[in-house]
Amino acid sequence: MERTNAEMAPETGAPEAAAGPVGRGAPGGGFGYSAADQEKRRGVRRMKTLATALLLGVAVVYVLATWAKSSGAGGWAGYVAAAAEAGMVGALADWFAVTALFKRPLGLPIPHTAIIPTKKDQLGQSLGDFVGENFLSGDVVRRRLRSVGIGRRLGGWLADPRNADRVTAELSTALRGALTVLRDSDVQAVVGEAITRRADAQEVAPGIGSMLERVVAEGGHRRVVDLVCARAHDWLVAHGDSVMTAVSGGAPGWTPRFVDRKVGDRVYKELLRFVTEMRDMPEHPARGAVDRFLKDFAGDLQSDTETRDKVERLKSEVLGRGEVQDLIASAWGSVRAMIVAAAEDEHSELRLRVRAALLSLGQRLSHDERLQGKVDGWLEGAAVYVVTTYQGEITSLITETVAGWNAEDTSKKIEAHIGRDLQFIRINGTVVGALAGLCIYAVSQAFGG
Repeated sequence: MERTNAEMAPETGAPEAAAGPVGRGAPGGGFGYSAADQEKRRGVRRMKTLATALLLGVAVVYVLATWAKSSGAGGWAGYVAAAAEAGMVGALADWFAVTALFKRPLGLPIPHTAIIPTKKDQLGQSLGDFVGENFLSGDVVRRRLRSVGIGRRLGGWLADPRNADRVTAELSTALRGALTVLRDSDVQAVVGEAITRRADAQEVAPGIGSMLERVVAEGGHRRVVDLVCARAHDWLVAHGDSVMTAVSGGAPGWTPRFVDRKVGDRVYKELLRFVTEMRDMPEHPARGAVDRFLKDFAGDLQSDTETRDKVERLKSEVLGRGEVQDLIASAWGSVRAMIVAAAEDEHSELRLRVRAALLSLGQRLSHDERLQGKVDGWLEGAAVYVVTTYQGEITSLITETVAGWNAEDTSKKIEAHIGRDLQFIRINGTVVGALAGLCIYAVSQAFGG
């Protein structure tokens, strides 16, 4: 007679078999059963009952056939008895094989039984190695991603205005969230320190000199000179009395007043004439002097050590002033407020441009095979790098998780998932054994008389 696995295999007393109650976590790493697991376990029990009933039925047939044969019922009884006998052997053999996966049959310490509880860690390691070799290898990942055609699919998805709107909204939300999480003081400190450090590390005089040299060579400074001359002329016209008073006030005290006024008036007129000519004459000698001064100054900025040192000292003084740091802080606050407002406004230029860019990218990805190849290559490279670099960490998740499971609970969990199919092995063994026994008996009768 056969009993169910749970009835026929008492506790072995092995350390890995000690487990807490099924259905709740156990200190040894046990895990509970879900409603689906419970339903699967009920299915396993039903199939065990069916397989056992078939074995009992075959045994009853064997007993009856043997009795009939001994009672002279005829030759057919021998055939039925042989088939039933072989069916019992096949059923018992397959019961042993199935039971040996999960526990020791009848509790006997037979070698190479209770495979899952005793070899749980090795099975977890083998499973991790199998996943790593067959699913996390660079060639497999690259081949799978290439067959998917992510670039083309992504392009078709982004080309849909609804999807572009959705991505734009999600990006805006993420941007607002990032700016909300960031503290203004931290960002200001980082930006200010980065600007200061970069400015301190790099000498600015040669760069300024090179830029000034190009500006002078291209005549870009002439508009500035025009503006200065025009403003100087207007100022002299509006403040003539102030100029004459200043000149008169600087005269010696022993000179007559009318002489001072004459001198002041003369100086003012000459100064006004000079500025007017400089304003109206592009080829004025003073303008040429300004050009030469700027050229010389640009050269000194690039090659004169003393001039460069002075510029560096001036740079350090400017960067060290609190007003400059306050300017950096206020600039970040303004930029942040502008970005947040643009991200919140669905009709802002920022969101409209992002949406247009996404649609354009989608159209290009949908039709440009070269761009599709680039995107696919980037994604394949990134995925291959991840799986090859972190393959050990990924597979260790499997092995360490399995190692942490309780042996008995693991066996029961696996049996709940595959035990129903395994019971068909017992049923098939009974049927195939009976047919094989019948054939063997028939052949022996045919040739052995």
